[in-house]
Amino acid sequence: MRVLFWYCNEFNWVPAIKTLSDVPEAEPAENRNAVVAFVHIEPGDVEDGSSTETKLIKNAKWLARKWDITRIVLHSFTHLGEKKADPEQAQALLGRAQKRLENAGYLVIQTPYGYFLDLSIKAPGHPLARIYREF
Repeated sequence: MRVLFWYCNEFNWVPAIKTLSDVPEAEPAENRNAVVAFVHIEPGDVEDGSSTETKLIKNAKWLARKWDITRIVLHSFTHLGEKKADPEQAQALLGRAQKRLENAGYLVIQTPYGYFLDLSIKAPGHPLARIYREF
């Protein structure tokens, strides 16, 4: 798994291109003061309870605590590596991560899965505003 974490003052999207035919219709959304995890899931990451899933959760919580916020956005981003997990398994992993984060008291949102999105990002120039992790 590879994750690019951003702290964003604003992270907004509008669905642009549907890439998977069997996903529901998506709506635009606006988010303020959020940790956004751009998550690239690889084939070995998809086992239920895998260590990579736990590391994603721990790192998201750590960064949210640093910014003293509770909003986390999970964004499937298959552009950080060549090997990609099966879409259904990747989506399931993000769902499990969302539930675990919500159980820990975080407000978690996923970007629409199976879409290219028009993104609007506003992020501060701060060392903790962009962090890359590879698990």
